[in-house]
Amino acid sequence: MGRLDACLYRADVTHRRPGPPRYRFRYRTYHLLLDLDGIDAACAASAFLSRNRFNLLSFHDRDHGPHDGRPLRPWAESVLAEHDIDLAGGRIRLLCMPRVLGYGFNPISLYYCHHADTTLRAVLAEVHNTFGEHHVYVLHDAGRPMAWQQTRTKTKRFHVSPFFDRSGEYRFHLLAPEARLGLGIRLYDEAGALRIATAVSGHRRVLSSREILIAAVAVPWMSAKVTLAIHWQALKLWCRGAGFRRRPAPERPNRS
Repeated sequence: MGRLDACLYRADVTHRRPGPPRYRFRYRTYHLLLDLDGIDAACAASAFLSRNRFNLLSFHDRDHGPHDGRPLRPWAESVLAEHDIDLAGGRIRLLCMPRVLGYGFNPISLYYCHHADTTLRAVLAEVHNTFGEHHVYVLHDAGRPMAWQQTRTKTKRFHVSPFFDRSGEYRFHLLAPEARLGLGIRLYDEAGALRIATAVSGHRRVLSSREILIAAVAVPWMSAKVTLAIHWQALKLWCRGAGFRRRPAPERPNRS
């Protein structure tokens, strides 16, 4: 794995539901890839990107990890330690959506956790729902080097959509975030039937003022649009007859 500086990805997110009711939609997004040890340096590269303060784009520590503003690297290392994973000082890179004009929402953020020898040892998939709750799925091979593109499975432990029970199994498909960004997540029910497939595909851009402005103009008010799209698509699914499930109390601890 070569060293990559902080960058921006312009991406498309697609959701496909085999049904019933059968449904598919897509929206455009952009994402930041930041080294947890170099966030300040990344923000200093553009007048339009700030840390923990208002700007066109901003990164706020309290939107991630412990969600209280504490440093993110110690939190991530503590989660990894629960699974006996030691990075020996290796890099942790966070893929996330920024706040746009002060508002932010991250349906999913990914922490790519590398050992000092540069091998990938874990990926923390931090999922948020629109109720202000979050859960972290820890993808790993008991501390051994992980191969990219290998399917990772996790039992669903977190309520996201009002149209699915908190049951079934996720299958994660990951590409190394390099020139291209690739992420696929499929939810299968207990009978093995595909319930929903989500994919994120994008291309890397330099994290510069010019690229930030291009992304912000191409997808204005991106964070708010993502939140509105989630509710709008949910309304259309409900109108098409999708069954509604009440939100259960979140499980503790909020990681698995």
